Amino acid sequence: MTPHHSPHSPVHERIIANPKFQRLARQRAILAWSLSALVLAIYYLFIVLVAFVPGWLHLPLYEGSHLSRGIPLGAAIIIFCWLLTAWYVRHANTRFDALSAEILEENHA
Repeated sequence: MTPHHSPHSPVHERIIANPKFQRLARQRAILAWSLSALVLAIYYLFIVLVAFVPGWLHLPLYEGSHLSRGIPLGAAIIIFCWLLTAWYVRHANTRFDALSAEILEENHA
C-alpha cells in the first residue's frame, strides 16, 4: 500500500463525489468568504476614517464629554465582529454539522 492510499479511500472518494458534500463545501466557502469580506470592509472603512477624517473621530461623543467618537466606534466594531463570529459558530453547529452528519450516515450505510 502506498502512503496515498488508505483503507478508507473508497469512502473518502464517495463522500467527495456526493452532491450534498459538494453543496456543503460550496455553502461553507461562500459564507466564509462573504463574512471575511464584510469584516475586512468594516476594518478598512475604519482605517479610511482614521486617515482622511481623523478630526471627526477626535470630536467629543457629546457636549462636555471626555470620550471621543473613535472609542465607541472602535468598540462597536469589535463587538460586531464578536457577534458575527458567534452567529457563524451557531450557524455552522446547526446547519453545517447536521448536513455533515447526514452525509457521513449515507456513506457508512
